[in-house]
Amino acid sequence: MTEASFILTLISAPLPGIIAAISTAIADLGGNITETNQHWDRPADRFFLRVAFVGPGGLTVAAVERALAPTVEKLGLDLYVVDAARPPRIVAMVSKFDHALLHLLYQIRVGWLRADVVAIVSNHEGARRIAEHEGIPFVHLPVTPETKPQQEAALLDLVEETGTELVVLARYMQVLSDDLTRSLSGRAINIHHSFLPAFKGANPYKQAYQRGVKLIGATSHYVTADLDEGPIIEQDVARISHADSADDLVAIGRDTESRVLARAVKSHLERRVLLCGARTVVFAK
Repeated sequence: MTEASFILTLISAPLPGIIAAISTAIADLGGNITETNQHWDRPADRFFLRVAFVGPGGLTVAAVERALAPTVEKLGLDLYVVDAARPPRIVAMVSKFDHALLHLLYQIRVGWLRADVVAIVSNHEGARRIAEHEGIPFVHLPVTPETKPQQEAALLDLVEETGTELVVLARYMQVLSDDLTRSLSGRAINIHHSFLPAFKGANPYKQAYQRGVKLIGATSHYVTADLDEGPIIEQDVARISHADSADDLVAIGRDTESRVLARAVKSHLERRVLLCGARTVVFAK
């Protein structure tokens, strides 16, 4: 029988014996640890742990949780176990610019990202052809000030009906309401241009070109009510020069955005990101 595989994450006070207790429980189940990461955040006085392990075929998440229940209760752990063999379900949202979406779909197709895209949602029709080509359901939710509440409700219904674990804003250019961001807390990731703090609004790369910047970049973060200020998951920069045109900056920026978003999504889906207040603990592979 094929072996089962799991990922365990936990957040707790930094108590002695946590790793020993978890390791012993896994061993008692016949499990074997394949990867472990831990971090003690001293300013926050919190301990973070991620353990990947395999076990006998037929071992279930419920059985693992039962075995760990005494340790969870004794030490007061915030513990979560997932079946690592099952691809997580995601909804991808996009507006007119589809570069980040296409990169995401490509990385899923070649297996670098393990995910099941249950729907592509857009406030425009342009992404329909991409969805049809990939065999993914397309959901058109045009947004106006009058329709925004019911369209966001429709999105939440879609998330719940499909069992979606992550909503990816792949250059979705609508500001989500506070109610929606609260409903998707920790379950929605966005991408935006970073290292351009002075260039807000339309055409940030044109503004950057006009000011002669030497670095452009991108930041991927969890969505919160504070626009583009959620806990940061992944960032990167690209060096540019006076020889690059405004169009060059746009092209370089789009490439950076696509790669940063894909890396952030991969880290989240592999349960490598744990929230520490307004910050994140991101365990590298």
